[in-house]
Amino acid sequence: MVGELTIVIPAKNEVAMLPKLLESLCKQDYAGMAQTRVLVADAGSTDGTVEVALSFRDRLAVEVVPGGLPSVGRNAGAKLATTKYVLFLDADVELPEPTLLRRALWRMERRELHLATTNIACRQGSFFDDLLYAGNNLMQRVGSFTKPFATGMFMLFDREVFWDLGGFNERALFAEDYLLSKGVARQRFRIVRGRVLTTNRRFQKLGHWRMVWMFFKTMVHTWDEEYFLEDQGYWGEAG
Repeated sequence: MVGELTIVIPAKNEVAMLPKLLESLCKQDYAGMAQTRVLVADAGSTDGTVEVALSFRDRLAVEVVPGGLPSVGRNAGAKLATTKYVLFLDADVELPEPTLLRRALWRMERRELHLATTNIACRQGSFFDDLLYAGNNLMQRVGSFTKPFATGMFMLFDREVFWDLGGFNERALFAEDYLLSKGVARQRFRIVRGRVLTTNRRFQKLGHWRMVWMFFKTMVHTWDEEYFLEDQGYWGEAG
């Protein structure tokens, strides 16, 4: 499995969070971790994100490439990948379990999967934060039996399948990760045991009920792709 993975991280002004993610990657017990390209797709950060990313070059094969909105940054990184698998991570997550990456890759190879994801938990979140992420995990579990659902926090793709699906829709202004994952064949999708940790900043900026409402509307409009191309106020308010 060594040399079979490229990691892509879209980022903008993530100087506080990105080091946590990169540090957690350094601790992964995947044998090829030190040689795995880690592409940080930067969307014009002004807070030192680029410098922090490059400071890990003594432990990770970090490169900084031009990015944009998450879909643009993810695609930009994927275009540079030549490996069998591409892992998309959000810049504000971390992998608390050192075995997660190795196990996810093993599952991809053994089951000939097209997409694998894992569960999400909130780092130092409130009861409502934990409840909403638990709801997300439940929907992912339901999706594993009906229609795949994964978020950009952790999406491990077979690279050829990723491009066969068209990559992330760069015109989408909302839920571009959901749009892509629902196109994966149910039999080729799995949820890997474990979790990634993220923050509650999405809930802090938008509010818990607003996030619930947006999630509900996403489910209602699952077949209406035009809905996702319209501005739902997510980036304007969530940043």
